Amino acid sequence: MTTGILGKKLGMTQVFDAEGKVIPVTVIEVGPCTVVQRKTAQDDGYEAVQIGFGANKAHRVGRPLMGHFRKAGKGAFGALKEVRIAPDSALAAGQEIHVDIFKEGDFVDVTGQSKGRGFTGSVKRWNFKGGRASHGSMFHRAPGSIGASAWPSRVIKNMKMAGHYGNERVTTLNLKVVGVSPEKNLLLVRGAVPGAKNSLVFVRHAIKKGN
Repeated sequence: MTTGILGKKLGMTQVFDAEGKVIPVTVIEVGPCTVVQRKTAQDDGYEAVQIGFGANKAHRVGRPLMGHFRKAGKGAFGALKEVRIAPDSALAAGQEIHVDIFKEGDFVDVTGQSKGRGFTGSVKRWNFKGGRASHGSMFHRAPGSIGASAWPSRVIKNMKMAGHYGNERVTTLNLKVVGVSPEKNLLLVRGAVPGAKNSLVFVRHAIKKGN
């Protein structure tokens, strides 16, 4: 099977373990994903599958892409993702991948688009401490000095300053799978994952931590 699958972040809740301890978890609706295309080393130079997730209306899809979807015979999809697979994998176009590729106790990496925060100051964007809050300090949340004096007489490149924050691709590593519900296509992972509610996420087996 594949090492990862697309899903939708539903939100956060909490569950209790066998000892009665509270565990904060993120609920992800994982799959089912349909294999839209199978790529082989002979034809494409590597082994992979292109998976589709989320139904989309046909009139919102261009004709070339709709012809690509038609090969799988499962309608149009809202999101596509390519995932590497083993050469001996039996996956083919039209087959479905479900949440059962994960089991309780596994560790996963979750990739998503973080929430956009707009234009923010250096304290919020870079966790700067800021200055004193006392009357007359004239510092508060100001960034302070940003450049050198006589040389090089300019702001150093990559200086941490105020600017656009969020709305970027973020991957959270080594999240433990607390529960799996194949009947509802739900995956419960311990901790928070990037993105807003109902946003698209990609869940894969952890690459830095053995399952």
